[in-house]
Amino acid sequence: MALIAALVLVFLTPSASAQPALRRVTSIDALRQFPAYFHLQNVLLQGEFVQTGRRILLRGGDRDIQVLLNEERTTTRLAEVRGTLLDVGRLEPGDPRLARYDGSREADQWPRAGEELVLSVTGITPVQPTPTPSVRALALQPWRFEGQQVTIVGQFRGRNLFGDVPSAPGISRYDFVLRSADAAIWVTGLRPRGPDFDLSVDARVDTGHWLQVTGNVFRRGGLVGVEASAVSAATAPEAPPPNDETVSAATPPEPVEVVFSTPGEGEIDVPPTRSVRVQFSQGLIPGTLAGQIRVSYIDGTAGGDPQTTLPQFESTYDAGPRAIEIKFTGPLERFRTVKVEFLDGIKALGGGSLNPWTLTFSVGG
Repeated sequence: MALIAALVLVFLTPSASAQPALRRVTSIDALRQFPAYFHLQNVLLQGEFVQTGRRILLRGGDRDIQVLLNEERTTTRLAEVRGTLLDVGRLEPGDPRLARYDGSREADQWPRAGEELVLSVTGITPVQPTPTPSVRALALQPWRFEGQQVTIVGQFRGRNLFGDVPSAPGISRYDFVLRSADAAIWVTGLRPRGPDFDLSVDARVDTGHWLQVTGNVFRRGGLVGVEASAVSAATAPEAPPPNDETVSAATPPEPVEVVFSTPGEGEIDVPPTRSVRVQFSQGLIPGTLAGQIRVSYIDGTAGGDPQTTLPQFESTYDAGPRAIEIKFTGPLERFRTVKVEFLDGIKALGGGSLNPWTLTFSVGG
């Protein structure tokens, strides 16, 4: 028993290198924008219950989602709701988790992935609206604070180095995530530095710092953030009392897949100045890309020893379309076969990994 208790403490003790929380604090807007990220994950939301016909919905701001009640009873007040997000189109029609689902039942009418979402509720607690803005309040009720100037305190998490949130706003090169307890939001507009600190958005070693941020709250494509006007160093708050609530283990994350590439696999007569673009099924953690892309020639024609001649390139990741673009610093050698490799170690925001993947194509004249 002592060993089990020790292991539990290890997994529950917060740290900069800890895995994402077992429950994700978020909003209905975020669920609808990023269903692949939240599918089968334990989530915590705030909203009010409304009924439309036979369906019971949870409404938060201007968005709502159908809920599947188990033994829980709804409330007429603002509620904090715990549950598991089900992307119906990613499940089979006979899945027992959809036993209470009253949507399409026939396979030929089954919704596509991302088309219909339901929340399987595991707990409901009436709450009062939070009068004071905090990272958690902004994550749960962004519609209440949008456009307001706030001052919040949280732990610096770099450029989403731990996958705390499903995507990036892509506003500037210094955008970073601020986390407090079980919630996280974005901060844009200012570089994370001051008189006594200068933090790198790509360095995990800097994620132990706490910052105070002042700025205006924004919502963009399901993401919540603060456009900062001031950033200063802060001290970590006292640890909150332990939460005895039982949380079911999250479903193992789905692996990342390549959904599109240009050039395509085996394509011939590719122009020597063509760049390579690869799109993924999930958003990636940019910090895991360093050193994980390799490009080489795999034949010995028209250019010397394939072991010593390597194409030079630069790669950039665009979080919006979830795509990497590889631009070569000079024209590729004509009539060569090029091999592009994505190595083991690339991670997705949802916790999954990209299995090693290879693309080959032939350069034309």
